[in-house]
Amino acid sequence: MGQLTLNTKLKSLPPDLKKEVNDFVDFLLSKHKTAANKPAKFGSAKGKIKMSADFDEPLDDFKDYM
Repeated sequence: MGQLTLNTKLKSLPPDLKKEVNDFVDFLLSKHKTAANKPAKFGSAKGKIKMSADFDEPLDDFKDYM
């Protein structure tokens, strides 16, 4: 959607709907800012990743090569 098309549609709206569109655009901008500017905190993935106890053990598929 082009800028001109969007502007034309906005101009044709009554004032109360223009305010509603403005509020919605503000909501979208605030939602985007909080999601994009939120840096990851150290340790934020703690407890979300699990490793099996035999992680370092050789795989059965490679026994022929060992």
